[in-house]
Amino acid sequence: MVCESWKTQLDTYLDGELPSDEMHAFDAHVRSCASCAADALARVQMKRSIQAAGKRFIPRAEFRRRVEESIGVKPRRSVVGWGWMITAAILALLLVGGLGVTYNERRRAGQEQQGYSELADLHVATLASTSPVDVVSSDRHTVKPWFQGKIPFTFNLPELQNSEFSLVGGRITYFEQTPGAHLIYKLRKHELSVFIFQEGISPSMRDEHSAVARRLSFNMETWSQGGLWYCIVGDASASDVHELAELLKRSASS
Repeated sequence: MVCESWKTQLDTYLDGELPSDEMHAFDAHVRSCASCAADALARVQMKRSIQAAGKRFIPRAEFRRRVEESIGVKPRRSVVGWGWMITAAILALLLVGGLGVTYNERRRAGQEQQGYSELADLHVATLASTSPVDVVSSDRHTVKPWFQGKIPFTFNLPELQNSEFSLVGGRITYFEQTPGAHLIYKLRKHELSVFIFQEGISPSMRDEHSAVARRLSFNMETWSQGGLWYCIVGDASASDVHELAELLKRSASS
């Protein structure tokens, strides 16, 4: 098949381990090939499912009780014995507390990573679609009013005359079962997704600001402003993603 050579590199591409020129070539191919785009989406979803499955086991209190009963060691009731018991109890509490903090941190990190994976999935699926946007227009005064009454909030869009960005259009999307706006911007040969939701849709993703980060072969930047939560996803450079973020921040504060 024509795409066979591309598909053999798909995992390396999704892990962001291809050389820069090959990454750009692969990005261009995925945008033009529905088959490879669908395979890329399936691989991303599989990676996310495997990652989530590895974090599902949580020991129950009943399991701990059975382990303790199986030991069957009764402490000696002497002053020394009670001293050791108290020391052991304190150490156990410290250990359990430390494990609890570690577990919560890992769980939050896992939830956050899963959230970003879902947004990356939405980005890939939209670009692979034959109709990526519901309202097709480069005019912000056409796109913004289209969302009124379809989502429970309003937002501003930046003026782009003095920039290299162009607005392609927008569509309604859902994240954490909450409706939001999905805008598509174009920069040279790159397409970037801008997701806008009400702030607090996901407890693990409520940071007020996050620098551009590389996730699942995409650059992403998130921030909260004016009661809304923004996320940019794209294969453009980190500086380009940040530039678009700055344009959106200025329009939101105006």
